[in-house]
Amino acid sequence: MRPPPPLGVGWGTHHGDDASGTSRGDSYTPPVRATVEDRDAIRALLGREPTAEFEVVVRRRDGGPVVIRNAPFTRDGTPMPTRYWLVDPEWNRAVGRVEAAGGVDDAEGTVDPEALARAHVAYAAERDAAVPADAVGPRPRAGVAGTRLGVKCLHAHVAWRLAGGDDPVGDWTLDRLDPALIDDLVPVVAR
Repeated sequence: MRPPPPLGVGWGTHHGDDASGTSRGDSYTPPVRATVEDRDAIRALLGREPTAEFEVVVRRRDGGPVVIRNAPFTRDGTPMPTRYWLVDPEWNRAVGRVEAAGGVDDAEGTVDPEALARAHVAYAAERDAAVPADAVGPRPRAGVAGTRLGVKCLHAHVAWRLAGGDDPVGDWTLDRLDPALIDDLVPVVAR
């Protein structure tokens, strides 16, 4: 298994140089709220208006969004089942090819079930920490891709892994993708 890419919300520190050759050092700057340009890009990628507030947490070197982190609720108060969303078309096609080749069943049969269970718990805990204490009504629940057990969607696991989540299914899937995709990613820094 290759090491995780040096980016994402959960890895905390970044090492090496970014695309401009500037050292990123050892500090992590949290992502910023979506800009007008981000909103336009996500609207175009989704083919509709996003239903929840979001921030871009993983980008390509050219600045294009790869992973967004959704608010725990949509604008109308409905629980948002998917906290991390893979939005880049090339990434979606690549992960889709792994899924189409039986990747969901293969990953579920290969990864350590206890490690997968921990990934679901960590995903839910990260999302739940963003739910206001005074929130009323239904709350989001479950783990990666809205499930508590097993594997439902490789895209959601990859998004969570790229954003920094410790996810064995994300790792399993990344091991089956072209390394050039990973090499084209940069951590998000505040503007």
